[in-house]
Amino acid sequence: MTTTAPTPTTSAPPRRSFAWRGLFLRLHFYAGVLVGPFILVAALTGVLYALTPQLESWVYSDQLRVPVSSQQLPLAKQVDAALATSPEGTLVAVRPAPEPGDTTRVLFSEKGLGESERRAVFVDPGTGRVTGDLVVYGSSGSLPLRMTLSQLHRNLMLGEPGRIYSELAASWLWVVALGGLVLWITRARNSKRIRTHGLLGVWVLVGALFLSATGLTWSAYAGENVATLRKALDWTTPSLKVPTGGGDHSEHGEHSSTGTSYGDVDTVLWAARSSGIDAKPLEIGLPAESGGAWKVAEIGRGWPTQVDSVAIQDGAVVSSVNFADYPLAAKLTRWGIDAHMGVLFGWVNQLVLLLLGGGLVALVVLGYRMWWKRRPTRGFGRPTPRGQWRKAPRGALIGLGLGALLVGWFVPLLGISLVVFLVVDAVLGRRAKAA
Repeated sequence: MTTTAPTPTTSAPPRRSFAWRGLFLRLHFYAGVLVGPFILVAALTGVLYALTPQLESWVYSDQLRVPVSSQQLPLAKQVDAALATSPEGTLVAVRPAPEPGDTTRVLFSEKGLGESERRAVFVDPGTGRVTGDLVVYGSSGSLPLRMTLSQLHRNLMLGEPGRIYSELAASWLWVVALGGLVLWITRARNSKRIRTHGLLGVWVLVGALFLSATGLTWSAYAGENVATLRKALDWTTPSLKVPTGGGDHSEHGEHSSTGTSYGDVDTVLWAARSSGIDAKPLEIGLPAESGGAWKVAEIGRGWPTQVDSVAIQDGAVVSSVNFADYPLAAKLTRWGIDAHMGVLFGWVNQLVLLLLGGGLVALVVLGYRMWWKRRPTRGFGRPTPRGQWRKAPRGALIGLGLGALLVGWFVPLLGISLVVFLVVDAVLGRRAKAA
């Protein structure tokens, strides 16, 4: 009795829309394994930084808060009180108390301080009592705790070499996030199964892209390219023209250690308020030399953003820059940076960053858990075989390669680390084949 051999069955060819899936899976998997630690550290330190406004208010309450007084001393008298403590350095600026119960900050430049650091002497505006002095950092006036957490997030307290870690995290975060989105979409179409890792990745996708883009704007290498591009497209932030010299102010009051008068500080503040500088938090910068112009700048980073500034000379406004006149790209940059720092929308902004940072931490932990459970030593074999690029259409593959070259040039650490990964992977592949 003869039997008819069964007709061999062939599986349907993969749909063209899924031809890239293996390549994306391999890239997402290995990028996650290699860059995951950097993203994890950046997320954890970012969460800590987002909590600093409340932490600062608690830790430095003695310096920041005083009993509310019905009357305030003139700013010049408050500067006198700060100078009476004989601080080292040069008087450079004054930040009047923004709210009742807050202290005034009298700022000094000082030898031995780092870049963008100044010494702040805190003065009770009602009594002139000095409540302490601390080193502050940057235009935000960060106190030591926030400054430490900022440097931890930025460079792990390792200086410029440490910035490589945060730039690597920002450079790869958008790649991992978009690759994960492709995998989630294709998995949902094929199997109708949505894993916790993938679903969580979709929820934090927009935030991850935002953190990646804003983080790269002030990174060491990609940040330079971003600045060059903004300048070429005229997207830079307008700068205030502050005249120097041109007058003798010796009759207006006492002077700082550079000979610059600070006795006019109250008159300058009145002139600035009259010209439309109405934000409560502001900084009054003393002239760089006798007879030069004062700079009064709003430093409100919340919503609505208040960062107008004016230059005042001989009691009159000689130049000004208004946020309303910024180019749209400059406004978006300002808002992006402030939202990244958690100050744009107050506690709501902080809450979003806490949830986003927690989501990124969970994604990294879940990703490593998935890898650990399916690691090759448990008999699952290589999770994604080499050669996935051969399955993609050639024309599209060429376009992808050109795009990778362009992005790798604009984001150097992404390009360099991608080349290193490809070289190492090729070497390991040759060894495996030879074995």
